[in-house]
Amino acid sequence: MFKNRIYKLRKLMSEKGIDGVLLQGDPNRNYLSGFTGDESFSVITNERAIFITDSRFTEQARQQAKDYEIVQYSGKFEDFLGDLTKNLNISKIGFEENIITYDNYIKYKNKLNCELVPMDGMVEKIRIVKDEEEINCIKKAAAIADKAFEHMLGYIKAGMTERQVGLELEFYMKKLGARDLSFPTIVASGVRSCLPHGQATDKVLKEGEFLTLDFGCIYNDYCSDMTRTIVIGEPSDKMKEIYNVVLEAEMKALKGFKPGVTGKSVDKIARDYIAEKGYGKYFGHGLGHGVGREIHENPRVSPMGDTILEKGMVVTDEPGIYIPDFGGVRIEDLILITECGCEVISKSPKELICIK
Repeated sequence: MFKNRIYKLRKLMSEKGIDGVLLQGDPNRNYLSGFTGDESFSVITNERAIFITDSRFTEQARQQAKDYEIVQYSGKFEDFLGDLTKNLNISKIGFEENIITYDNYIKYKNKLNCELVPMDGMVEKIRIVKDEEEINCIKKAAAIADKAFEHMLGYIKAGMTERQVGLELEFYMKKLGARDLSFPTIVASGVRSCLPHGQATDKVLKEGEFLTLDFGCIYNDYCSDMTRTIVIGEPSDKMKEIYNVVLEAEMKALKGFKPGVTGKSVDKIARDYIAEKGYGKYFGHGLGHGVGREIHENPRVSPMGDTILEKGMVVTDEPGIYIPDFGGVRIEDLILITECGCEVISKSPKELICIK
């Protein structure tokens, strides 16, 4: 598996005219090696794959990065890298321009006797289509989130705080086997539910309020992402109306996901429907995004989403309506692009749930 990924990277290196790459960010380095730690590096050339770490991770790297030569370094990494690139006769080395800081770039430029070339998302282009093992890990992470949501429906009640809800949700996902959270859990109730990324506060849940939960977990380095909006007590007619508009928009978009279309074309389906119902100005974010080793990956499913969807991509479908001083609704599923459409990975119910 990792040899095949390295082979694909080397093809892209050849096309770009570089004879080596430096991988420093966890997602790309670990995707190509099988390593699960951090604070390490890899240098890949046309002939060699070298994993570079310090004494904390040397043994772990030997056990996990089996397709690599394991090298332990000490001292300043830029000095070590300068000697390595010279010994490997690298003339042009690609670097992750979204990972390496300007400070590191200057250090490398001063120490390396070769040209530094931005990789332009080279590894991310390989990562965008998931293989069977990756899809299974994402499905497992989503299943944990589904079970946690089911548990929360029996736990949540008026009088507790958003922070209590968030802590229980996070604890339960880890209890079920999650390694970590995909992102800081969003718990927003009442008028705060109009905040798309409202994190938990000490606000108390009250009757007649929306409660939005946006959460996910990491399983074997792969993320899940799901949002459900519920009501504490009885909803007003206005709350029901908004909820149904978002739900219908989400369902209409699901029918548009398939290979050969762009993300922006699917975004338009949901966006046009919400606008038709009079709430267009209250839906400000994109419909979705890719999910994998990172919670936000390509492809984008937004008005700027020009990438053509392919079988094996995993994306979100998450329309929302957010009305200041009133509240908001978001419903989000994690989906897999299949040969002729899509598979909904998130299994939690989407009809309006009221906590009595």
